[in-house]
Parts: sequence; C-alpha cells; structure tokens
Amino acid sequence: MTKEFAVPPVVFPSGGNPSAGSNNIQQRRVATAPFQPPRSSTSSIPFMSFDIGSAAASSSSGPLFGGPIGSGGSVPGGTSFEDEEPLLDELGIHPDQIWRKTKSILNPFRANPAVHKDSDLSGPILLYMSLCLFQLLAGKIQFGVILGWIVVSSIFLYVVFNMLAGRNGNLDLHRCTSVVGYCLLPVVILSAASLFVPQGGTFRFAVAGVFVLWATRVCTALMVALADGGDEHRGLIAYACFLIYTLFSLLVIF
Repeated sequence: MTKEFAVPPVVFPSGGNPSAGSNNIQQRRVATAPFQPPRSSTSSIPFMSFDIGSAAASSSSGPLFGGPIGSGGSVPGGTSFEDEEPLLDELGIHPDQIWRKTKSILNPFRANPAVHKDSDLSGPILLYMSLCLFQLLAGKIQFGVILGWIVVSSIFLYVVFNMLAGRNGNLDLHRCTSVVGYCLLPVVILSAASLFVPQGGTFRFAVAGVFVLWATRVCTALMVALADGGDEHRGLIAYACFLIYTLFSLLVIF
C-alpha cells in the first residue's frame, strides 16, 4: 500500500518570481558584525563638520604662525622667532668666552682669573678632543685614557685643595675641572709640536719640561686666585698641578 503525504503549496512573495524571492531571503539572512551598531541608531551619532576653506584661512592668519615664514612670526609663548637665543647659547657654549679663557692661558705670567670666574666645560672638552686628535695623528689611540686621567686629576686636585684650605676652602668640583681642562692647553701645544720633533733625545724632554712648567704655573695661579685658602699652601698646590701635567706630558713623549 502506498501512503500519501500532504505537501503544502510553495508561495513566492515577489509574485511568482522565485529568483527574486531567494535574493530577498538571502538579504534578510545576512548577519551583521557584533561590534557594529544597528542601522537605526547610526543616525543619532553626532558628527563634526569641517569647513576646509575656513580652516585654511584661520590657520594662515592665526596666532600660531602670525603671517608668512619670512616675516618673523610668533610662537605660542608670545615671543617671536627673532627673539629666540642661538643654539650654541642654549647649549651653554659661548665661543667668545672660550676664546678669552684660552687666550688668558697663553701668557703664563699674566693669567687673568677674572675671565675664569664663570666655569664651563665646553672649552675643556674642545681641548680634550684636540689632544686626542694630535695623539691619533701620532699613532696613539688614547681617547679613554686621557678622559679618565682628566676626571681623576680634577678629583685629585679638588680633594687636595680643600684639605689644605680647610674650612676656608670654597672650591667646587665644576670650577676645578674647568681650570684643569683649560690649563691643558700647553700640553695640547706640546702634542702638536711633538709631531715634528724627532723621537727620543734630550731635546724632547727639555721641551716637554718647559710646557709642563707653563701649565703648572697657570693652573696654580688660577686655583689660588679663584678659591680662598690657597695662598698659604701655594707650593703644595703647585706640586699637585706639576704631577698632573707631568702625567699628560708622559703620554705625549712615550
């Protein structure tokens, strides 16, 4: 015996077009991403409108620029670019001050302590690089050695001076490092002259001794003049300076 099954009739919603009905069903079944808001709520999201023409006009005439680039515009702080300090001054590098201090070292009998009251490290670093460069031209790579000796020498002279001066000593480490660095100028000149002097011999040691005495005298005079409590112990301070610059001259000779 055969069984009969009741099959319901198929009704297409588009009026008899099965392809259109299938497309509508597929469109209805397309799922949206979970992080997207429903389409009905997107109309309530506020958006900011930008007017390109007005924004360009306001930026060109606003207080940020204040006009064309070449007309000396102003910065937000209220000062113009022309009033800004030079880059070297902002970094604490003053070439005219370095030149005056270096020129005062050239005369060992007339050292000017007033020039060295404002201590800085830009000049000593320049002399340090010059000494390392001349040593490199002589075939000696001593960048780390010279830098380490400058640091140790400055600390050594600072400790010795303050121990001798006692409570009256007012020498700080920054000023001591500045004076030791600037008084390195005779050793730099010795290093440059040693490139043209034959190796070995008594003449080389005699020239090195002259430059060491030059650096010792200038460094001692500046130390005693810039800090209090060193007049009574000038000889001991000179001995400490002599040891420091003798070590640097030995690097140049050997």
